[in-house]
Amino acid sequence: MNSPFSVPAPLRAYLASGEQRWQGSAAQRFWQRWLAELRGCVPVRLRHRLSPQITVQNHRWPIVTPTSEIQASARHVLMLPTTVVMIHRLQLPTAAARDLTAVVGYELDKYTPYPRDQLFYVVRQDGRSAGGLKITLIAVLRERMHAILAECAAQSLTPQRVDVCSEDGTPLGIDLLPESARPVNHRGGGDRRRVLVGLCAVLLVTLMGLWLHDRQQRLEGMRATVQSLKGQVAQVQQLRQQLSNTLGAADYLTRHKAARPTMVALMSELTACLPDDTCLEQLEIDADDASFSGQSVRASALISHLKDCPSLDNPQFQGVIQPDADSGKERFSLHARLHQEAADAPNADTP
Repeated sequence: MNSPFSVPAPLRAYLASGEQRWQGSAAQRFWQRWLAELRGCVPVRLRHRLSPQITVQNHRWPIVTPTSEIQASARHVLMLPTTVVMIHRLQLPTAAARDLTAVVGYELDKYTPYPRDQLFYVVRQDGRSAGGLKITLIAVLRERMHAILAECAAQSLTPQRVDVCSEDGTPLGIDLLPESARPVNHRGGGDRRRVLVGLCAVLLVTLMGLWLHDRQQRLEGMRATVQSLKGQVAQVQQLRQQLSNTLGAADYLTRHKAARPTMVALMSELTACLPDDTCLEQLEIDADDASFSGQSVRASALISHLKDCPSLDNPQFQGVIQPDADSGKERFSLHARLHQEAADAPNADTP
């Protein structure tokens, strides 16, 4: 029956492959040394509470340990001599690091005189070199391993691990114990796998949360950028409107100024229109109006003369005509509007 905490078969196979590659690797040895140093830094009371010590009993083959000395609660490791197994040093391409066990298993008959189905084998990666990977292959016959395990069972010994002891007495750090002989309900392994699955789930959720947070931050940044660009666009439109109004007003003033007669043209026309017995004493040009005063023999006839002046419109006397006793002429004061061409009012272009 599948429990709610059961591990799927593909994931279980992947974890088993990873655990097999982890056993005896340089990373495992470094991890164990590092954990040992950490445990040494923790006080003794906390050390026992945090990680209860599990007694490990090593048994060399052939078994010489009396049955009375075998502890039931201990972890039993069976140490095989090098004469029982086959050890080969290999060198494989770097690409084989993805699945060393499968790669070596396909060509196992090249390194041993037995086919693959008659062997239990472990592949350990010792390091890398310029030529590829340094590999150690440890293999043992299935019949011999079953016989060894049967003899251990006869002596009330159930090993949880089968390692190989080198000639100098150093264990290789591997596990040749078949999958069928390993404890199925081993609590530590089950807890460890559950912890790994839980950690993977937590990491996945954390990664998704970080991804969503990053997306939210980017969205907020984009919104702030859009708002800033909108403000800049509004400022540009306002400046464009002001520039358009200024250009329209300037164009209107230019056309308005061009429509007015120049001072030189006005003086030339007045000289031509006024009779020779008339002299001007004062001339004022104010916006669109012209005012001038002076003396003339017949001031009353000046209106008819000024009508022939194209730069002046609607000439009229200001005040009354008065005789001048000194000159014998008549003193006058006139006002007229300056003639202008049709000028369009400024049109403000609205963007």
